[in-house]
Amino acid sequence: MEVLLEVEKLCRYFQVKRTLSEMTSNAPRTVKAVDNISFKVTHGETFGLVGESGCGKTTTTKVILRLLKPTSGRVLFEGDDIHGKLPKSRLGNIHREIQAVFQDPAGSLDPRMTIGQIVREPLDIQKTGNAGPREGTVRQMLGAVGLTAEQYNRYPHELSGGQQQRVAIARALALHPKIVILDEPVSALDMSVRTQILNLLKDLQSQFGLTYLFVAHDLSVVRYMCDHIAVMYLGQIVENCPTSQLYENPIHPYTNALLEAVPVPDPSRRKGPSNLRGSMPSPINLPTGCRFHTRCPYAVAKCRTVEPELLEVSKGHLASCHLADTFLPRTPAS
Repeated sequence: MEVLLEVEKLCRYFQVKRTLSEMTSNAPRTVKAVDNISFKVTHGETFGLVGESGCGKTTTTKVILRLLKPTSGRVLFEGDDIHGKLPKSRLGNIHREIQAVFQDPAGSLDPRMTIGQIVREPLDIQKTGNAGPREGTVRQMLGAVGLTAEQYNRYPHELSGGQQQRVAIARALALHPKIVILDEPVSALDMSVRTQILNLLKDLQSQFGLTYLFVAHDLSVVRYMCDHIAVMYLGQIVENCPTSQLYENPIHPYTNALLEAVPVPDPSRRKGPSNLRGSMPSPINLPTGCRFHTRCPYAVAKCRTVEPELLEVSKGHLASCHLADTFLPRTPAS
């Protein structure tokens, strides 16, 4: 498959102010929001980026959208470094071909603009066609996401949360992008609406030949949507593999903990207490060695001193764990 988007050894650090008690120290305080991550998204697939809040998912998407500059590393779109020196024409194409749908639909829509104006705005900014074709594109996109003609002149506050997210999706698709970044697109919606939006996204992907980068913390949603999943913890990818492998044979203890936290809609199936200890450490004072060792029930001495590499432990399955071999399935002796 053709690689559409490639993140290569990406780092994004933030300098933060010292507290009053730390004013006597000259040591810089650095948050390593994204720390040396790499992954590839192929054309036509849905690639999932999952993890707890604060793991660096959204910061990664902001670098891909050029809302933040990387501290180091590269983001390649169709082989071009989007943060490098590119001709204005190519940069304009990249802006059109990478679009996003954000978590809060109401917050992402201008309350002073009508639905038609909101969906038309990217076409006006990019000067795509004249008034007639732009109008036709707007109405086509609204129809594609399941909105009616009578909603064209309404304002965002007159729509439900699910309808507002449909507007955000229509706006993202108006420029006919190649890849859409979906940053927690259903987490702010009612449970009854989530399935509708997820099914809509699948239908649109098939209809328009889209590629998705799907950011979420809910692994049940990711399982339904994604072909490939990368699990993030404290700014690093700890596991990366096809969706089927992740659910059939999770390697990293953190991935197992996330899967254990997925609710089961069956009251007769009670879950035991999680093996996960404590809470996520401060991203300012990262643990030495493996960043997960402070919470890991399997940690050994090596985990506390040596940082593990993200290595292929089986075909197409990467994990960052010193004990990865321990968690691999055993083939019975013949």
